[in-house]
Amino acid sequence: MGLYKNLLRSFANMVKSRTVQVLLILAVLSFLLIHFHFQPCSNNAPKEEKLSPVHILILSSWRSGSSFTGQIFSQHPSVFYLMEPAWHVWVTMHQNSAKVLHMAVRDLVRSVFLCDMSVFDAYMSSQKKKSDLFQWETSRALCSPPACDSFSRSDIITADNCRTICGKYPFSKVEEACKTYSHVAIKEVRFFDLKVLYPLLTDPSLNLKIIHLVRDPRAVFQSRENTVAYLKRDSDIVMGPQETKGEMGPYNTMRAICESQVEIYKAGRQAIPSFLKDRYLLVRYEDIVRDPLARAAQMYRFAELHFTPELQKWVHNITHGRRQGANAFATGSRDALRVSQAWRKTLPFQKIEKVQNVCKDAMDLLGYQLIKSEEEQKNMSLDLLFAHNSSA
Repeated sequence: MGLYKNLLRSFANMVKSRTVQVLLILAVLSFLLIHFHFQPCSNNAPKEEKLSPVHILILSSWRSGSSFTGQIFSQHPSVFYLMEPAWHVWVTMHQNSAKVLHMAVRDLVRSVFLCDMSVFDAYMSSQKKKSDLFQWETSRALCSPPACDSFSRSDIITADNCRTICGKYPFSKVEEACKTYSHVAIKEVRFFDLKVLYPLLTDPSLNLKIIHLVRDPRAVFQSRENTVAYLKRDSDIVMGPQETKGEMGPYNTMRAICESQVEIYKAGRQAIPSFLKDRYLLVRYEDIVRDPLARAAQMYRFAELHFTPELQKWVHNITHGRRQGANAFATGSRDALRVSQAWRKTLPFQKIEKVQNVCKDAMDLLGYQLIKSEEEQKNMSLDLLFAHNSSA
């Protein structure tokens, strides 16, 4: 700076005109200002703008094929996926009703979408590990870097392999991993009203898309019969313990589930608020197993994801296995189409009739054909049933 002052002083002595002197001083000062302000600096180098994450909520009910549908997203290398994180809320606050717990569930889901895993502090011990997270091993993202170094992000990873190898990592890895993905997906069965999610849909920090997965109530009922003990606590929270008892208990629960699916559908497809436009997709499980590649492609397009050849092969193989699905909670390779229609042969007509009575509105609205007699149940072809479903 001393050099520049001497130059100015010399110029001032040489130039007699005050006007010229002032102009010269201003010109030099302007040069100095421009020089120092725009001087290259590595810290100020322009950075590539990071795109906002896409948030996907797979909204369904128990025994509706949601675990399998969740895996379609979990196995994608761009997706951080969690299966039913609200399980922790319901276990911790099981003395409350589902309606009361809606707000706590919504707050937890929002935090997960934003990769703020401190929300689990309220529902876990202070010494929590990654493996304390409900069904953590179903998330490929928690089985690959940075959450686990034993697999690659591009690998298709089974829950069994992940559970064996990746369980000892600290819980902090969950948040660390989440922040490295372009998409965050959650599968949740503990919302019964789409309006509860409106604050998330209008939240400027979220880019939320909702996939509403439904299944034939008769198939849901038959699957629930095989998992009564596992679902007892959830059923009690939904209905209250007294309403789930006795012969009509399972049908009371089905009525509540079907009514909630109707309300969600109406809010998503009929009186649509502007902020929900193009952010709600209805998918029937029967349509997925009927044409897995087409439906997976549809869901990926909706979620702004690329359907890679590796994933296409996996989706085909996982739905065209020979197993009949003896384990009610398995998502491994099986004959998905045959499993989805097992209720037609195993569920007595008397039970079918009762389910149809309590779920008639849902079946009409979602395109499921009523069966009117045992003879019709016996003779109805699969093609006829699916033809009706696909026309809805």
